[in-house]
Amino acid sequence: MSEQLHHGNQIFTKKQFPITLICDQVNSPANIGSLFRIADSFGIEQIYFCGNDIKVTSKRMQRTARSTHEIVPYHKAEKTITIVKNLKAKGYTIIALEITGNSIPVSLIDAKLSKKIAIVIGEENFGVSEDVLNLADQSIHINMYGNNSSMNVATATGIALYEITKQMLTP
Repeated sequence: MSEQLHHGNQIFTKKQFPITLICDQVNSPANIGSLFRIADSFGIEQIYFCGNDIKVTSKRMQRTARSTHEIVPYHKAEKTITIVKNLKAKGYTIIALEITGNSIPVSLIDAKLSKKIAIVIGEENFGVSEDVLNLADQSIHINMYGNNSSMNVATATGIALYEITKQMLTP
């Protein structure tokens, strides 16, 4: 029988990817905590939490994050559009994780073409703002096969990061 691995005997290789996560009005403590864990799991470089009254350090967030908020660099900003413009000027490819009229499935994106990527995710009820979508270089979505047309923002982010990092690792 196989032994279950834990932090002391894990066999994963640490790697950091040139990926930044931009959270457009994501304010749920559970989602923020989950995003820290996902960001750490996929070795992304940093997170931006954008919006008014975003509380990054609540007890609920800390329980969910399981100390990853102490590892993953993060920043708070009032305006998402300012961060998107700044990162775009620094050579980042801006990718919005949002179902739009011209979005493509995340599996079809060619992440190897970009040296640095910023993925913009939106708040659960409203998604990525129209102004930010207009600045994005690409919109991607996750194909849905059930009745629902959306999923939890942290879950969707995990799926997108899995696909993008997998592509970046493929020669």
